Amino acid sequence: MNFGLSEEQEMIVETVRAFVETEIYPHENEVERSGIVPPELGDEIRRKCVDLGFYACNFPEEVGGAGLDHVTFTLVERELGRGSLGLTVFFGRPSGILMACEGEQRERYLLPAVRGEKIDALAITEPDAGSDMRGMKCAARRDGGDFVLNGTKHFISHADVADFVIVFAATGEEETPKGIKKKITAFLVDRGTPGFEILKGYDSVSHRGYHNCTLNFTDCRIPEAQVLGEVHRGFDIANQWLYGTRLTVAATCVGRARRVFDLALPYAAERKQFGKPIGANQGVSFKLADMITEIDAADWLTLAAAWQVDAGRPADRQIASAKLYASEMLARVTDEAIQIFGGMGLMDDLPLARFWRDARVERIWDGTSEIQRHIISRDLLRPLGA
Repeated sequence: MNFGLSEEQEMIVETVRAFVETEIYPHENEVERSGIVPPELGDEIRRKCVDLGFYACNFPEEVGGAGLDHVTFTLVERELGRGSLGLTVFFGRPSGILMACEGEQRERYLLPAVRGEKIDALAITEPDAGSDMRGMKCAARRDGGDFVLNGTKHFISHADVADFVIVFAATGEEETPKGIKKKITAFLVDRGTPGFEILKGYDSVSHRGYHNCTLNFTDCRIPEAQVLGEVHRGFDIANQWLYGTRLTVAATCVGRARRVFDLALPYAAERKQFGKPIGANQGVSFKLADMITEIDAADWLTLAAAWQVDAGRPADRQIASAKLYASEMLARVTDEAIQIFGGMGLMDDLPLARFWRDARVERIWDGTSEIQRHIISRDLLRPLGA
């Protein structure tokens, strides 16, 4: 097993880290204070990312992306995790699910998204259907050559800046071993489509500036040509896409934890109490030892899962393990960092309180910790017939 990075990977890590430090860090405090990313700032970050050649780096070269493998893209996400999500969203990683676009859809949605001309958002979660995707109530019925969509989605990330939304809706029912479940279809829906309304979502303590929205569909008419993939096969498309987002969550948690550690370590070495650095006390030094051990473990677990994907091997359990461990690790590391700083750790003068709050949502979105444990345990037990 080779744990070293190639020259190209080292260069990519250094380039993205420098971008985050110079283009993202200076704006974080203001975004945290106001909860808003000015449109001109978002456009500037997006333009600079395009100029740098990193926009849509998760897409293959044949459609205009950088064609990075999963390990290298995971390294990119790890470095982006150091910065405010409200700002790094403009670094541009369109949803991989857009590779399912066919025919005219490629010119209208896929290629503009890869070029940075359009931003997409994914609409899956509903007030009564989060982890239970096949229990969604948002439904689309056929009407001639169209589908008519009705229902509500919520917790839809960055829909406020999206040009179009990939909406998952029930389009029928089927009998399964677990009872009747909804058949799901994915649709490409443009902002401004009659009957489609984007509303302000909930105020969140995590990732200020990165907004969630509520989407309402009222007799929203969508041509069949805007079905993404096949009718009734949206669940399969979503599952294919979700593994990538869970790797992203794991990687960004690692990046954020390393930034937190980079604050705590020098502070422990420099801050003096009772005539010596607080890091000389085992109560602090042992915290640092545990923190870096957990960060490194989460890092390797995440990269190993990405390597499994690149190798073409089944990786559902490995990805679930990475997402589970990295998200829970980040909560522990940020909490311990605040403990090392004491009362100052909770003051707005430092970003630790923000990291602490941001960490909480990582155990919920893109599959809760409980869902990840379910995936892991089923992978272990199913071969044994349990």
